[in-house]
Amino acid sequence: MNHRISLRARVLPVVAAAGMLVPVVAGASPASAAAAPQVSCTSGTAGLAAKLQRDITAALATRAGTVAVGLRDRTTNTTCTLRATTAYDSASVVKVTVLATLLWDAKKTNRYLTSRETGLATAMITKSDNAATTTLWNQLGITKVKGFLTAAGMTRTVPGSGGYWGLTRINVTDEQRLLSLITARNTVLSDNSRAYIQKLMGQVVTSQKWGTPAGAPSSVAVHVKNGWLQRATRGWRVHSIGTFQGLGHDYTITVLTDGNSTMNYGVTTIQAVSKVIHRDLIPTAPAATRYAPTIRPQEAYVAVPQL
Repeated sequence: MNHRISLRARVLPVVAAAGMLVPVVAGASPASAAAAPQVSCTSGTAGLAAKLQRDITAALATRAGTVAVGLRDRTTNTTCTLRATTAYDSASVVKVTVLATLLWDAKKTNRYLTSRETGLATAMITKSDNAATTTLWNQLGITKVKGFLTAAGMTRTVPGSGGYWGLTRINVTDEQRLLSLITARNTVLSDNSRAYIQKLMGQVVTSQKWGTPAGAPSSVAVHVKNGWLQRATRGWRVHSIGTFQGLGHDYTITVLTDGNSTMNYGVTTIQAVSKVIHRDLIPTAPAATRYAPTIRPQEAYVAVPQL
């Protein structure tokens, strides 16, 4: 079926008064701040920034590896960041960027996606099919991918060279920017394109529904894309990006990790962070209704050059 394209000193907790936001950051001595970046949060809701900062920090306190976190909730004007510009190998998370590039490119001529393209896009997002991704990556070419990144304002993302899309260098700031484009009207992606991306991210196969959805209330709409790969240095890269709408909230979460001993270790880290974010944003949702991700996380292996 064709798809129609149309257009570090400790500071006081957050104070929300007269529309002003005061950031909250974790306490750290000047000597340790440079070596260990701290979670920083702001919010338009009194006390929420301090709670999120405290709970995300606690969730990561015993976890090894290097973790980057991004949160934005439009409803409460809340943001949290940790290592916002640190670069990571993308693994399969870049597949959302590939799909967005395909739709952005088609929008320029107001054309339909072909049945072939919709089939490849569906396999790429819902099953994380690598062959489909490679086909679309090669069809688009680096020039078009870079063109979309420029249009999207994802200025720090660097496409993988030599056809290795899984080695695209990504960061929290740009991934959150991408999720923002997917979830709100803009001039880069048409409304139909945004709806299509969210539709596919909402149809990810059960074995790949892990990561940022962990702990989300069951009545919240969940859209997710995950990725992982192992390399000779810095262990496993395990990432999850997600969008969430419902119960009066509209928020996006990005968690990127490397230095994990196993894939499951990285998944556990991501889910620990995600659970406290969902709980803090929507504390009224009973625990029994919260989303429980698969106990057997899976993702397609991403091709990387031998080191």
